[in-house]
Amino acid sequence: MCGIAVMCGMAGRPVDEAALDRMTRSLVHRGPDDSGLFLDGSVGLGFRRLAILDLSPAGHQPMVSDDGRFVLVFNGEIFNYVELRRELVDLGYRFRSTGDSEVLLNAYRQWGAECLPKLNGMWAFIIYDKGNRRLFGSRDRFGVKPLFVHRQREYVLLASEIKAIRASGLYRGGVNWTIASRFLIEGHLDDRGESFYDGIDPIPPGSAFELDLEGRWKSWTYWDLDHLPSVDVHDPPAAFADLFEQAVRLRMRSDVPVGVCLSGGLDSTSIICAAARQRNEGDQSASGPLQAFCYMAKEFDESKYIADTLAETKAQLRELQTDPMDLWQNVRRMLWYQDEPVHTMTATVGYRLMGLVAGHGIRVVLNGQGADETIGGYFSFFLDHWRELLGEGRFNKAWAEIRAYTEVHGGSPFHSFKEASVSLLMTVLHGVPLYRALSDRRYGRKILNNPWFTKELSSRVPHGERAPGLNRLNDVLKRGVTNAPLPLYLRIEDRNSMAHSVETRLPFLDYRLVSLLFGLPAEWKVRGPWNKFILREAMRGRIPESVRARPDKMGFPTAGRKWFAHDLYEPMADLLASRAVRERGIYHVSTVVKDLERHKRGEIDVHHDLFHLAEFEMVADLMGEQAVRPDDGPVAIQTRGADGGHPQAAVPA
Repeated sequence: MCGIAVMCGMAGRPVDEAALDRMTRSLVHRGPDDSGLFLDGSVGLGFRRLAILDLSPAGHQPMVSDDGRFVLVFNGEIFNYVELRRELVDLGYRFRSTGDSEVLLNAYRQWGAECLPKLNGMWAFIIYDKGNRRLFGSRDRFGVKPLFVHRQREYVLLASEIKAIRASGLYRGGVNWTIASRFLIEGHLDDRGESFYDGIDPIPPGSAFELDLEGRWKSWTYWDLDHLPSVDVHDPPAAFADLFEQAVRLRMRSDVPVGVCLSGGLDSTSIICAAARQRNEGDQSASGPLQAFCYMAKEFDESKYIADTLAETKAQLRELQTDPMDLWQNVRRMLWYQDEPVHTMTATVGYRLMGLVAGHGIRVVLNGQGADETIGGYFSFFLDHWRELLGEGRFNKAWAEIRAYTEVHGGSPFHSFKEASVSLLMTVLHGVPLYRALSDRRYGRKILNNPWFTKELSSRVPHGERAPGLNRLNDVLKRGVTNAPLPLYLRIEDRNSMAHSVETRLPFLDYRLVSLLFGLPAEWKVRGPWNKFILREAMRGRIPESVRARPDKMGFPTAGRKWFAHDLYEPMADLLASRAVRERGIYHVSTVVKDLERHKRGEIDVHHDLFHLAEFEMVADLMGEQAVRPDDGPVAIQTRGADGGHPQAAVPA
């Protein structure tokens, strides 16, 4: 796991070496082990290395191919690199290193852009083709690894994080107020293919691009959920279990210690049990017990489930100890690494948890991101499933599903049936242009009349862009993967882990698993009272039964409502009384203060909105600071001239 920074001068403009150096330095947290720059006229590649595979100098980047034509900077992991390496050796390639970077470089040499479907992993990489004077780049299928671009007349800048582009000194933009207004008023983030910074945009997941030195840009999608091969499996749970074991096994490949994030839920329990089985079955290199890292809020006790899992895996538990004030005091620092706001205080828990992981010498950690969005983990998916059944005219089936659900989770089946019927009606109505136009107009008026914000801000919220209702559960799941909330969660996961130089790997986002899941009907995700039905069936006998059969879901929750009424009330009141807030010019501060008081008295719950306002102020303040931290060390510069000569000796910047 690493950090990359690329500068491409247009129409022969040479690289600004000092700017590229600043970009690279800003990413030191992503790669504390090694660094390098490659300079060739109009092209400059910068790299920070976090050594995970092949810890020797042979893994140094920017990596130049044997023939001197191709130069690679690569952030991520190609998990099936062992198998690809064998294939390339059979084709005549020879390797100097034992890691995945050289495998990726030679895969591109052999197959060009057609190497992408062969890769199983998470990546953002750029390859400079000196022969054609062209850059080729790609991002993994789900966007686990980040890559941002800023295009201007003189330069095109690409980097793993926004702060690197800002650190160049060539970026002159500011707040993207379309994104900022949607965040403050609607709570939306990372769902439009834009960032919080005007003119800095993420490269889309599942895409590739080419850029020549005249500025011509070509991009395309090489993988998406709408064009998956058909699935025909006799025993879906068995097929899922087999692919899941493979996914975990591939993600256990590492030359440094591997740990697991653990809650008491299905996802992390499935991962840690698979990891423990594989260590017991043949990984003789593992020393000591498997390390598990968890956070348990006092208000949400999952200790029983965790204890059952530890008894089965013999893992050693490392529990995060924190409190509301500790989390609050870490929000600003967490946001420096994030570059953009986050959804809730849960993100700060994740930031602190990754600090705990790093503090115990773990550099790779497995986590369960992606399971909820692909297997049907959120409880809202039950309503989506019932609506789909009603829309297909399967009324008896819908009623049976609702009855089974309420028998376990409580509530009235008649009320749930009515709710599903109304949801179906609203979905149908939103497909009628006139109704949709009227609905969007009403929603627009509601946005403009938000009591916390001025009309100058609320008028910037785009109108008529609300996502249409979807009848099929699989379509709802697809939107969760591609639009919201998964892109946001992946961004938070990456920045929180890399802030502490830790690599996070996500077995549930193995593309083979996801392809299987989206080829199955909805009843394999939600059935009766059970969410993630196929996972529960696949894990029979593989995880503690107490976890497999638990009907509730927690994750890493926080008691935000309680905190802002007590521990965080005074810090929030102080922030609202600050000069910066009062002079920002976008708030009706007196109204916000009144609602804070009402929240404290328990009359309303606005803790999400309060946190969003607070973090926006912190991000706005950070936007005025240098992106490069003063304690960054020198970057080693590797140069190779346009004549293809050998690299010169490393020189301090």
